[in-house]
Amino acid sequence: MKLATVLKATFTNMDIISAISSTLFIILLGFILRKKGIFDNKFGKIMTKVVLTVSLPALAFNSFMVPIDQKTLRHGINVLIFGILIYIILIFVTPWFYIKYDKSKRTVLSVLTTFGSTTFFGIPIVAAIYGQKGAMYASIFNIGYRIFLYSYAYIVMSGLKMDKKNIKQMFLNPVVLATFCGLILWIIQPYMPKISGISPTTKTMVNVAFYRIDVTAPWIYKPLSYLASLASPLAWLAIGSTLGEISVKEATSSKISWYYTFMKTLIVPLITFGLLIILKVVNIMPIDLTALATMTIMMATPTAAVVSSYAIGFDREAVMTSNASFLSTLGSVVMIPIWIIVITFIGTAGLF
Repeated sequence: MKLATVLKATFTNMDIISAISSTLFIILLGFILRKKGIFDNKFGKIMTKVVLTVSLPALAFNSFMVPIDQKTLRHGINVLIFGILIYIILIFVTPWFYIKYDKSKRTVLSVLTTFGSTTFFGIPIVAAIYGQKGAMYASIFNIGYRIFLYSYAYIVMSGLKMDKKNIKQMFLNPVVLATFCGLILWIIQPYMPKISGISPTTKTMVNVAFYRIDVTAPWIYKPLSYLASLASPLAWLAIGSTLGEISVKEATSSKISWYYTFMKTLIVPLITFGLLIILKVVNIMPIDLTALATMTIMMATPTAAVVSSYAIGFDREAVMTSNASFLSTLGSVVMIPIWIIVITFIGTAGLF
């Protein structure tokens, strides 16, 4: 396939272009509405709570209400394994990115670089672009993220030992519960009693596990779908509103924050992307294009809100963290569409 043909196919893919433009326009709308005072300083926090406690759990659970096949299951397992492996790698590698800074800054920047806003920022974008399959992979990938976020990140930032509160957050978080519940139900469905019903996608009669609510209980599945569809626009409005509260001049004057943003939105996803390509080429951990895109996008997300709260709560470079969070959000808004286009190009060219 000629390069010009591949480029044309990539840049005329309306599903991808529309999803990218929707993300940018709605974030910009949230920013403008905050600057004009239509959204107050509580809007971002309230919307964040709605997304994290209602919309994302519904999205995570519904993403598993699909048929299971051996290929998708194998890829899902590989996503889970890599989702744990990449954080172990980054925990050891990222301190070297900031070796020229003092120990306090190096430690904080390392944690900020390792843990992005994969839940609040990443999953809505992945779901909007790659649909139910992307949302499923993103939810599986996030299992490793949650384990290390509430254990390693907490211990390093606080200087304390793991406490009961964090263990509770790790396992009783609504998104985590919905993910584990959906994942288990998805895996065991071949062994469960079957019920006949009309598939909402193929409009044909199918035999599915009795709890496949997309077929057996659409009156439950549909409300969850409506809640799930709110995740992306509400998250993007909240992101834009949050950006509207921070001093652009102060944040952009920080050289450390610029360097951090470069590492977080370009180098970390590049490491992820490169490792996934290598693992597929040597056939150690084969995945499909959707899984590649999902994990790359998840690692290109800005500073995680939980890590920012650790830094502020434990007085660990709080000002630097706030500036880094702002700039990395802007960086992600720019870089994630670029990563999506790159991956779409690779897929269109048949290179993956």
